[in-house]
Amino acid sequence: MRLAIATVIALSFLLAGCGKEESAAAPPPSALTAEAMGRYCGMNVLEHPGPKGQIMLQQVLEPIWFSSARDAIAFTMLPEEPKDIAAIYVSDMSKAPNWDHPGAENWVDARKAFFVIGSSARGGMGVEEAVPFSAENDARTFAWKNGGRVVGFSDVPKEYILGAGTEPPSAGSSETSDDDGEGHHHG
Repeated sequence: MRLAIATVIALSFLLAGCGKEESAAAPPPSALTAEAMGRYCGMNVLEHPGPKGQIMLQQVLEPIWFSSARDAIAFTMLPEEPKDIAAIYVSDMSKAPNWDHPGAENWVDARKAFFVIGSSARGGMGVEEAVPFSAENDARTFAWKNGGRVVGFSDVPKEYILGAGTEPPSAGSSETSDDDGEGHHHG
């Protein structure tokens, strides 16, 4: 009985603190499923190669899915998108099986990830990608093999995310431009 009372007291202290430090208890990432539709492309997220993203808002239980890590970062930069972000997760390419199938449950907090920008890798919609890794060494190895440089979340340039190379295939090129024939799909 004493244990039960102690547990109730401990839980009430934990719950009382929840409202004060929402950022301390971010919701966990969701597993990627066939039902996940990309926020900007409206297509099934699983149909695209490369790292994915998901964002949880404070008052919404379901994740917002992105066909690329770059799109998830763009969401945080666009003034018209909600700002009550509880968590941002991107595919952890340190643990990804391969480029075409980055994994359903290997997520890393985007704010703690190491991103390779400016590499030859192309993301979900055939545009330049911000390739996320949980391990800085893995990011540096990827950059060495594929070009680009390693930056943290807050150092990803806004112009890289929102500037040239962000147009979806239908806006500036043909639908088949995902692979330019130069081996940019990694496996």
